[in-house]
Amino acid sequence: MTVETRPLRADARRNRARVLEAAREAFAAEGLAVPLDEIARRAGVGAGTVYRHFPTKEALFEAVIVDRLDLLADQAEAALAAPQAQAGPAFFEFLDVILVDAGSKKDLVDALAGAGVDLRAVTLNSATRLNEALGELLARAQAAGAVRSGIDTADLHAVLFGALTAEQRRADAEHPGRVARLVCDGLRPPAAD
Repeated sequence: MTVETRPLRADARRNRARVLEAAREAFAAEGLAVPLDEIARRAGVGAGTVYRHFPTKEALFEAVIVDRLDLLADQAEAALAAPQAQAGPAFFEFLDVILVDAGSKKDLVDALAGAGVDLRAVTLNSATRLNEALGELLARAQAAGAVRSGIDTADLHAVLFGALTAEQRRADAEHPGRVARLVCDGLRPPAAD
């Protein structure tokens, strides 16, 4: 990953963000074969700008994944600001965010795994932050009675994986996310008889 010791100037931060966005879209659509020069063109910057921030394609891939996990962690932490009375809706709204995001993220993760990038090492801090916030959202939703008791974060990860797999298998363009939401509805407490 890139090591930058000084804070970036405002224009450099904007350029870096544009490069990350262009890379995220390119990798999701075309995989690893996209040349760095093409990403620079899509970002509207020179190739030198890309190489200054990301000396290798692997460094750019890693930055894209970390950036996405950080954004999800930020969103999870923001959901924790909801009042306890809204803990259930905040939890399920965040699950929707994850499910929507995962389609493009899975492409990137698959691409990175194929390139031999060790995602666990690269994403450890960001993934830990996201998992902690997700665990807290789960606990709050359970305390509010919106999620079954006895479900832990490992169960939640398995349900999310199953929901994403089911959604990919069904691939209903007219109703995106429908199957994943059906799977996630299994997290809700059973209806009283």
